[in-house]
Amino acid sequence: MEQKVRRIGVLTSGGDAPGMNAAVRAVVRAAVGRSIECIGIRRGWNGLITNDFVRMGNITVSHIINKGGTVLYTARSDEFMQVSGQDKALATCKLLGLDAIVAIGGDGTFRGALDLSRRAAEKGYALQVAGIPATIDNDIGCSHYTIGFDTACNTAIECIDKLRDTMQSHERCSVVEVMGRHAGYLALNVGLSIGATAVLVPERELDFDQDVVENIRRARLAGTTHFMVVVAEGAGSALEIGQRIHDEIGLDPRVTVLGHIQRGGAPTMQDRVTASRMGYTAVQAIIEGKGNCVVATKEGRLVIIEMEEALQMKKDFDMNGYAILEALTNNHSAR
Repeated sequence: MEQKVRRIGVLTSGGDAPGMNAAVRAVVRAAVGRSIECIGIRRGWNGLITNDFVRMGNITVSHIINKGGTVLYTARSDEFMQVSGQDKALATCKLLGLDAIVAIGGDGTFRGALDLSRRAAEKGYALQVAGIPATIDNDIGCSHYTIGFDTACNTAIECIDKLRDTMQSHERCSVVEVMGRHAGYLALNVGLSIGATAVLVPERELDFDQDVVENIRRARLAGTTHFMVVVAEGAGSALEIGQRIHDEIGLDPRVTVLGHIQRGGAPTMQDRVTASRMGYTAVQAIIEGKGNCVVATKEGRLVIIEMEEALQMKKDFDMNGYAILEALTNNHSAR
């Protein structure tokens, strides 16, 4: 049953991810199309504490679907984690007359949304919240895919392809550290895409001799003269890996930490489409009274998951993908 919703807030929180703007655009236009006002909350949950907001409409979100980052800015708020901070945020919600908030971000963003909704209920104020998964790490347990992941992978691939040109020219070893926080999804997919000699991820215990040294040795015996090792930031330091390669094999690796360049850039088609679909679906869920939910993906389909359940879900790492990587690496053909 559809509920009367007059005004929706939208915010982005946590680390920025390409496609966040596309999600904001979708939320605003889906709301306006149903005669619902939309308020953009700047700088994440901190914006509700500091009254940092802007009224948004169709013109406001024109020409942002192709932009990286987030036009609403993002920030982490220690104050919001406290009940006193949530009360200040709730006071702003009451002042603005918000019936719901769409929060675009990761698990921390969703926990904040659920805490605020529960605090509102304790105070007798009805506030629905809906979460949209957006993080380049792709590490949100309830969703097979998160906004920004595809763009970040493609950015890393482009950088590594350029590195390979010079590594091949000088017959060198390159060790590249990619982001992903405590997850190896980014490293694995990038490694598969560029034909890495070795990929190190936190989900798999490292056997340095077998996973790195022997892979390089076998590749060299097969005729390869340049080597690419991809390290997930949660699996260790690329500098330390490079030093170990030097100490044990005698190579002089070049170490590159891609860092925050992976967060930037225009979102890919996949991220734009996924963000647009998620934004529209989040507004529809709120209108239908299905708040306190996360719009997630499962086997390519959008699903609505109750937020408390979503926060308890875990995602299994794709060990089959790692097995494929090992099989292709052990063939030692030219990459």
